[in-house]
Amino acid sequence: MRILFATSEARPLIKTGGLADVSGALPVALRAIGLDCRLLLPGYPAVIAGCVDVKPVCALNGLPGDVVANLLEASMPDNGMPLYIVDAPELYQRKGGPYQDIAGHDHPDNALRFAVFSKVAAMLAASDTPLDWHPDLLHCNDWQTGLAPAYLRLSGETTPSIMTVHNLAYQGVFPRANMSLVGLPPESFAIDGVEYYGSLSFLKAGLYYADRLTTVSPSYAEEIRLPALGMGMQGLLSTRGADLVGILNGIDTEEWDPANDPHLPHKFSARSRAGKQRCKSKLQQDLNLEPNKDAPLFGVIARLAHQKGLDLILAVADGILHRGGQIALLGTGEKVLEAAFRDLGALHPGQVASVIGYDEGLSHRIEAGSDIFLMPSRFEPCGLNQLYSLRYGTIPVVHATGGLKDTVEDGVTGFVFEEPTAHALWLAVDRALRAHADKKAWKRMMRAAMSRDFSWEKSAREYEALYRSMLETA
Repeated sequence: MRILFATSEARPLIKTGGLADVSGALPVALRAIGLDCRLLLPGYPAVIAGCVDVKPVCALNGLPGDVVANLLEASMPDNGMPLYIVDAPELYQRKGGPYQDIAGHDHPDNALRFAVFSKVAAMLAASDTPLDWHPDLLHCNDWQTGLAPAYLRLSGETTPSIMTVHNLAYQGVFPRANMSLVGLPPESFAIDGVEYYGSLSFLKAGLYYADRLTTVSPSYAEEIRLPALGMGMQGLLSTRGADLVGILNGIDTEEWDPANDPHLPHKFSARSRAGKQRCKSKLQQDLNLEPNKDAPLFGVIARLAHQKGLDLILAVADGILHRGGQIALLGTGEKVLEAAFRDLGALHPGQVASVIGYDEGLSHRIEAGSDIFLMPSRFEPCGLNQLYSLRYGTIPVVHATGGLKDTVEDGVTGFVFEEPTAHALWLAVDRALRAHADKKAWKRMMRAAMSRDFSWEKSAREYEALYRSMLETA
């Protein structure tokens, strides 16, 4: 099978969140089981500079806004994954991130930038593709590729498409005036189309016109059909319920392997865990925490946002510290939360370390050196840090939502609480603290956590089965 995997980010080339982790790993896993999967990415500076064997393919004509662009082919630097790049300097060669400028504001032409990207994805998947390689199926990801299924369907093309929602909260909503710019027919601006409360939604376009829909955990696939987490799309998602499936994300088990992790000062495994205690001691030293091997160390690695429940952690922090616990936080995001965690660290030197920013190596060391990982997200499509925690024998405390609910077994591999409140989180934290004090029980939980398999192969096999079913009915 030939799969064109269209995504706006993929590690190690460009990353803002979990989408990049999935896009950097799932296509590799698909190729490992025999599928001819190739990536399509926008030509950001980091993408073009980070690839190898970059060669021109063809000019791209007929794009929204009369944008001038070229198609490049290249390979990923670390694994040889083949990819195509939409080289449109006026859209993608600019300072800042993929979606925002250096001041943190959305690029004002994002509608055009990702309409062009979606259009190219549709062109490459069409019957008259400019490639000498014709995809059997187009796999789109999040709102940035949402117009691609619409372009395919509305032009009469029959190549099947699949739309994966990594986080329904990000919907690519733009004023109706952009309809003429993106080149969609006026009649598609309807409830049964791309219209979303009077605006144009790229994500809704994908959800309406794609042949099949997926999201990144079974529970999230159920949750987004209901008003609480449907983000205004629950009606459409309920209507398309038979076409919607949740496939749990995996993790890169080579990158996240405590027995071989180059970021760790000491290695360890499920069978030989002595190195984990040494990782904890080194983490305490590096973060200026008290060198107490018995203090339960709580790790937090998160985007500092309301969704992630960081306010709940602030609410229970005094209780954790009163019980002799320590907190090591790494993250960046909403300024009020950044300030609150800085203040918490200043008030409790030796017990709280708040690192505002992002550091890949430190994220690995916090996962390895912590005893307990806090992840009280109000909603979480899949989540990756709880999977990293399980692999590193760091027991997660999670809210029962989305992928957290699907991956953490209460009382066996972690602690799960039902309501996203400070009181419910504290009761789960209290259970974790009591278990941590029981060395035999804690070792039993660590062994159970580290024995779980969340590699990408299982997920890749599920996607392969979905692809095959789509092609059989196309």
